[in-house]
Amino acid sequence: MPLNIAVGSDHHGIMVRIKVAESLRQQGHTVVEAGPPLGSTQPVDYPDVASVIAERVGCGTSDRGILVCGTGLGMCITANKFAGVRAAPVIDEISTELSRRHNDLNILCLPADLLGQETVDRLVDLWISTPFDGGRHEKRLAKIVEIERRGSGIATENS
Repeated sequence: MPLNIAVGSDHHGIMVRIKVAESLRQQGHTVVEAGPPLGSTQPVDYPDVASVIAERVGCGTSDRGILVCGTGLGMCITANKFAGVRAAPVIDEISTELSRRHNDLNILCLPADLLGQETVDRLVDLWISTPFDGGRHEKRLAKIVEIERRGSGIATENS
């Protein structure tokens, strides 16, 4: 089933983003991109790009998102500030598959400086094709939604 996927990168991830977006289009997915254009040498702050993609995924404009920066970590931290977003950095097949099966991950964060394009392509394909297992994991995701609803999720002694 074709998905609507938002793909974004900072300056470290331009080439990875462009190749991933093209591959997804060839597979029949609708792709929206955010980030610097090919050939740009200007630094881009990852929170700016992550916010665009996370907003789209969080409000349902895009089914899923993929974010690329040097480590995947900064994009992940930013994206998880948005309600409805479940983002994580992945570097191997196990973390990629379990991110979908157990966590219904809707934003994949990739480290452009740590993985080669062949590995990135393999991880993206696995992430796109892996279903959410549901079952016992649904209860846990519902708890995450409740934490988002309450706000910070941090209880104090006076609460």
